[in-house]
Amino acid sequence: MSTVAIREVRKAYGPLEVIHGVSIDISDGEFVALVGPSGCGKSTLLRMIAGLEEITGGDIAIGGRVVNEVAPKDRDIAMVFQNYALYPHMNVHQNMGFALRQRGTPRAEIDKRVREAGRILGLEQLLERKPRALSGGQRQRVAMGRAIVRDPNVFLFDEPLSNLDAKLRVQMRSELKELHQRLGVTTVYVTHDQIEAMTLADRVVVMNGGVVEQMGPPLDLYDRPRSLFVAAFIGSPPMNFLEGRIDRGDTLVLDDGSLLPLPRPVAGKGRVTVGVRPEHFLVGEAGWPAVVSVVEPTGSETQITARISDHVIRVLLRGRTTVKPGQTIHLTAAPSDLHVFDSHTGKRRDAA
Repeated sequence: MSTVAIREVRKAYGPLEVIHGVSIDISDGEFVALVGPSGCGKSTLLRMIAGLEEITGGDIAIGGRVVNEVAPKDRDIAMVFQNYALYPHMNVHQNMGFALRQRGTPRAEIDKRVREAGRILGLEQLLERKPRALSGGQRQRVAMGRAIVRDPNVFLFDEPLSNLDAKLRVQMRSELKELHQRLGVTTVYVTHDQIEAMTLADRVVVMNGGVVEQMGPPLDLYDRPRSLFVAAFIGSPPMNFLEGRIDRGDTLVLDDGSLLPLPRPVAGKGRVTVGVRPEHFLVGEAGWPAVVSVVEPTGSETQITARISDHVIRVLLRGRTTVKPGQTIHLTAAPSDLHVFDSHTGKRRDAA
């Protein structure tokens, strides 16, 4: 196990810089998820940790040793890719032990490690099968087993679940978390799926345009996003936004002149974007009037789509409701559930 220190790392392809001075310190045994939209630089950063991309500037240290010029095979890392990359002519046992054979590890030691990894991953009965006889989830377990047998200091995962169907992704997500809890190996995990990042990681790093927008424990990012970007990216369904101006601290003036009283005062004046998560709306007899357009019951909860002025919003209610399309409902939110951002900078505004 080992720490990973990323210090002012930059990456450029000719004149085009895609990573702009990123710094992240990852503790021994920590699970850190890099998340963001396509093109944000998360996979490029992971590949630089692995040694598969050259670093333009800055340093990456693993276990206190700067590895900028160290070959990937000498970094004591193991990487699991989106593509399982299994050898079709080898069985599971041979696939998992391949890297150890290349190292010249004794056969008995290889067998011991492969069988132990197979036990951990529930592959004990599948060691003699070829990849074509395995399901997608089983193939991904084999790819993880191939990494486990190397006993690395750092695991690197590059969107390992993206090729699986939705039900299998949920199952594998749980298995990955249990695996990390059991092994305690420092892990860097890249995904575009913020639910994966939130449920798996000790800390989440949200990237945007080659920079870190925010990093911290998942619920910190959920409860107090520092920017509009993070607020919109973290959470499912996504946060609702209402844009207008503040003329006085406790009222939002929408562009059509509608006045929305706020549950807490906001510092300063000017253009702001007010955010409320769908599950934080409360339906009552007073509050912001919203005209319901769609009601989607799922049994355990109900999602409502409605309009406040020209803004489309979504409300998530636990349980069931008698609300019908065309009906006007009134919405409020607790002061702590109101998020206010400067519309021009996108940065969070504190309360008055």
